[in-house]
Amino acid sequence: MDESFAGTSEDLAERGFRYTKEQFDAVLSQTEDYVREKPGQSLFYAFVAGYILNRLPLGQIIGGVFRLFALVLKPAILIYGATKLYQAVQDEE
Repeated sequence: MDESFAGTSEDLAERGFRYTKEQFDAVLSQTEDYVREKPGQSLFYAFVAGYILNRLPLGQIIGGVFRLFALVLKPAILIYGATKLYQAVQDEE
């Protein structure tokens, strides 16, 4: 039963990968067509997107997320260790 489940999950993963690749290729193709049809407007959109991304404080956002992750990691490891210890005690009994 475990082997059939593993085969099914591999098929599912492979199908998901193929679907994602096909969707990415479709979006890329549509983007290329749009840029060829409207190069000036596409250049303007790219400039605006670059300007907005340049103005966002991405370094501070990523640093804040990392600090939050580091703050939450210690209690998460403690809770995980406590549950494993509890499971080990329950298995011995």
